[in-house]
Amino acid sequence: MAIKHYEVVFIVTPVLSDSETTETIAKFENHLKEASADVYHSEDMGLRKLAYPIQKKSSGHYHLFEFKADPSIIAKFEVELKRDENVLRFLTVSLDKHGVNFNERRRNGEWSKKSETEEKSA
Repeated sequence: MAIKHYEVVFIVTPVLSDSETTETIAKFENHLKEASADVYHSEDMGLRKLAYPIQKKSSGHYHLFEFKADPSIIAKFEVELKRDENVLRFLTVSLDKHGVNFNERRRNGEWSKKSETEEKSA
């Protein structure tokens, strides 16, 4: 099958220590690499307030991975996310060429809401 671009955002429970949170994130990154996925971007989004309580928690530690992989490994990866009790929620998205381009510009600092609204008004 063809290799596709994906991004996954998951929320880790806030009750873990920094080292336990790092271990949990590293576990999922290693799982992707063992499944021969190319993780080309990993972003720690930090501790954020949740829009609504999940498992009686009002905040969570967000993390994002962007990777290229065969579509067949996604189901196995999502099962691993579901099995881990430290993960409150996750979302895996397949990126098209526009999504890949947008994420690359965002990483390079070439995109901001201010600059985009200025372009529309000009």
